[in-house]
Amino acid sequence: MEGVRQRAVDLAFALAWTLVRRLPERTVTWLFRQAADRTFRRNGRGVRRLRGNLAAVRPEATEAELDELTRAGLRSYLRYWQEAFRLPEWSRDEIVGRVRTVNEKLLRDAYAAGQGVICALPHLANYDHAGAWAGLTGMPVSTVAERLQPESLFDRFIAYRKKLGMEVLPLTGGDEDVTGVLADRLRAGGFVCLVADRDLSERGVPVTFFGRPSRMPVGPAALSLKTGAPLIPATLHYEGRDLVITFHDTVDTEGGVAAMTQRCADAFAVGIAEHPQDWHMLQRIFLEE
Repeated sequence: MEGVRQRAVDLAFALAWTLVRRLPERTVTWLFRQAADRTFRRNGRGVRRLRGNLAAVRPEATEAELDELTRAGLRSYLRYWQEAFRLPEWSRDEIVGRVRTVNEKLLRDAYAAGQGVICALPHLANYDHAGAWAGLTGMPVSTVAERLQPESLFDRFIAYRKKLGMEVLPLTGGDEDVTGVLADRLRAGGFVCLVADRDLSERGVPVTFFGRPSRMPVGPAALSLKTGAPLIPATLHYEGRDLVITFHDTVDTEGGVAAMTQRCADAFAVGIAEHPQDWHMLQRIFLEE
């Protein structure tokens, strides 16, 4: 039965990647919004988890306000998927033109120094769009992807991100040492982007996140200390049709991996608190739950 379910999931994604590209954008937007609202009404486990995570971001919110924020969060999440199915067909001008940045000079100056640069970011808005923008504006991205099941679906996502100009390494199960490859890219002056607000390895370090205990991956901080490449947190949000990327101050290396990871968590919290509806965290992230 599990094999049947996985094949059904893969087929659904394959059909979506084909059909969604062919429909007018207005029609697709309406359909995905309806899907988001239906998902909200069904109130499944992922919806309840999103609501709980958003409650940590907005502890002062009333029940009605939290309901509305959760609905907005699901609409943002479905917007990510809508764009994922259509993004490979966007022109260069559309990919670049629909991005606005805050503090971009922090990133460009670090990259120009030639030591490589690491960008750590949370599950906010559309990080695939951000990666495509970076590559098209002179900073090709190397990144890591969680291995999905079925394997054919994982292969589709690898191909999708490669088409957007990114080098994608599997987090597990690959033939290469991921950390070693990323370190090599950085020593050659490259740009590494890592989504880093959820610990997938269970080897992350403890952090305080929105006043609650959590764990986050050590990869960004460890790579920075290993290679000397600066670590710059970034947060994203949607504003109308545009994606806005905000680059935060370079992380101080004092205190080592644990302290650096906490500083990343603090930067993530700033961006998420300002735009909580764009935080697509439908999984458990706080340890006390």
